This record gives sequence, C-alpha cells and structure tokens, in this order.
Amino acid sequence: MLGILSLVCCGLLGPFAWVMGGRARKEMDAQPQVMWTNRGNIAAGWILGIVSTVLLIGGILFYVVVFAAVASGNG
Repeated sequence: MLGILSLVCCGLLGPFAWVMGGRARKEMDAQPQVMWTNRGNIAAGWILGIVSTVLLIGGILFYVVVFAAVASGNG
C-alpha cells in the first residue's frame, strides 16, 4: 500500500516503502516454515518503493541542474 501511495501521491514515501518492504522480505525469509500468503504484495510494494525513490532522486537532480543553469546565466 505504501509503495502505491509513494508512486501516485507522495514520492517522499518511496524510501520508506523501500525500507519497510525490505524488512518484511527479510522477516519472511527468516521464517521459511510459515506459509506466507502476501509475499507478492510485499514484493510489489518494495519494487514500487524503489521506482518511486529513483523518480524522486531524478526529479531532484533535474531541478538542481535547471537551477544551476539558470543561476549561471546559461538558461
């Protein structure tokens, strides 16, 4: 759920979805005797968190480059 929200509403949630999804996956791997039914959902949230984080970093870098170009007078 957090992964979807990070992609659709608020990109700042992306790193949190990435970390929480990674922790949940490690917890599932530590308990192989338990039959986990939501492994696919957790993997999807983890991946969406990664995608959202990459897009967030890309957007920040874009604005930094644009701001630097305008500040130097080349824009």
